[in-house]
Amino acid sequence: MSDLEVPLRPKRKKGLVDFLVQFRCIFVIFVVLPISCAYYFLIYLGDVRSEMKSFEQRQKEHDENVKKVVKRLKQRNPKKDGLVCTARKPWIAVGMRNVDYKRARHFEVDLSAFRNILEIDKERMIARVEPLVNMGQITRVTVPMNLSLAVVAELDDLTVGGLINGYGIEGSSHIYGLFSDTVVAYEIVLADGRVVRATKDNEYSDLFYTIPWSQGTLGFLVAAEIKLIPIKEYMRLTYTPVVGNLKELAQGYMDSFTPRDCDQDNPEKVPEFVEGMIYSPAEGVFMTGRYASKEEAKKKGNKINSVGWWFKPWFYQHAQTALKKGEFVEYIPTREYYHRHTRCLYWEGKLILPFGDQWWFRFLLGWMMPPKVSLLKATQGEAIRNYYHDMHVIQDMLVPLYKVGDALEWVHQEMEIYPIWLCPHRLFKLPVKTMVYPEPGFEHHRRQGDTPYAQMYTDVGVYYSPGPVLRGEVFDGAEAVRKLEKWLIENHSFQPQYAVSELNEKDFWRMFDAGLYEHVRRKYGAVGTFMSVYYKSKKGRKTEKEVQEAEQAHLETAYAEVDQPMD
Repeated sequence: MSDLEVPLRPKRKKGLVDFLVQFRCIFVIFVVLPISCAYYFLIYLGDVRSEMKSFEQRQKEHDENVKKVVKRLKQRNPKKDGLVCTARKPWIAVGMRNVDYKRARHFEVDLSAFRNILEIDKERMIARVEPLVNMGQITRVTVPMNLSLAVVAELDDLTVGGLINGYGIEGSSHIYGLFSDTVVAYEIVLADGRVVRATKDNEYSDLFYTIPWSQGTLGFLVAAEIKLIPIKEYMRLTYTPVVGNLKELAQGYMDSFTPRDCDQDNPEKVPEFVEGMIYSPAEGVFMTGRYASKEEAKKKGNKINSVGWWFKPWFYQHAQTALKKGEFVEYIPTREYYHRHTRCLYWEGKLILPFGDQWWFRFLLGWMMPPKVSLLKATQGEAIRNYYHDMHVIQDMLVPLYKVGDALEWVHQEMEIYPIWLCPHRLFKLPVKTMVYPEPGFEHHRRQGDTPYAQMYTDVGVYYSPGPVLRGEVFDGAEAVRKLEKWLIENHSFQPQYAVSELNEKDFWRMFDAGLYEHVRRKYGAVGTFMSVYYKSKKGRKTEKEVQEAEQAHLETAYAEVDQPMD
């Protein structure tokens, strides 16, 4: 068997759940889509009402809501009440991971009111926003001003709080880093009720560096100040097809945005946006973009493509046409480009509604897309939920750029999932060692894409049903994820915590660094108040006994000895 041949697998016996999943699209069309559409409209009205208020009024409401959070925290009795978490329902999340920790004893604090844009400061080029502000909301306000967050995650529903406490990326991350790297200040309510503002150079700098990836286990994020950049009305996007084996596709991807002379900070050589899609083991399309004025976009001979219209082909399928017609260039309105994957949820929409990409569906019902992910989760039931965990993959592999070819080959051999999304990001060398960090000594190797202050990584996005599942063969989803996590640990790579994880605690802290995180938890009183990030990310239901044991373990020990990540 050659290196890229996949193992032979026996056929899988289908059951009732397969039938329910196959015809779930009927329920989605007649129930989930209409409710989603109504929900989106109500949220939009709420956003409009918020935008009609003055910044002073929004700030006043913010201060009052912060006082309510502080008051609620002080009502907690540590001896009687469980660990603290938000009052958000378990199914209200974009990721696949089930919020199972909320099934056990916990003390709820309601943060649902924190959904306002508090200030757009054009002089400081800062947006001050509350954690439940989502990407659709912020771009609707900033883009008409020719301003934008430096990193705008693609899906409308992704919130500032989730992108900070968890993980967020976009095609501009090869310049600015992950979403959390663009934050200049956090407003946090600590376990004892103190409200602090953390920046990289004030007395709470250790807290500032620890909040990203902490999953809200250090305190409650109630506001963030995020970097703004000037933009133009259009994105000039170039679609470049590449054909070859997976290693050659990886090299083509690298060459699309990283000069081989390592002149990575030269804006003439590096595009402002980068994205790649691997459609098969032999074909990929890489897109590079630069902002363009409306005058340039409307010049004679230039093609403008408003990809945001409901009847337009889904973006990943539109990009795939470059494989047939060759390289081409078009201009996309900037806000529509930002949210190009929202309608089809990358390509997950094809699984949810197999005919959703057909012209007749797009024209008749495309305006209702996408179904709200939280509603899909709320209506799927235990059996279907377990089926998706076993037969479906939504994982992001954050790997060093020079290992992208190895990652693509691994995914092909173990999962056979296509398309695969590629999006680069810088992993900065910081003054302290955070949960995620570059490879030690990376700056001495002078690899393509690296600079002395940051190592270039890539998000290898694996979202779809594996090839064996589509062919009706046996597939062990839990075992596949365990293998993926083992590969990530061995290659100094990381797994965002929104995804389903099979890691035990020891391996979790082999992948991530615990040092600063546990120090900050003890220093600011989070131990015994908020659960640890591993416990919050752990797969499966959390019983009352588990809650008590985990709480007691963290109170009795500073933190367990953990293996250092492997170089």
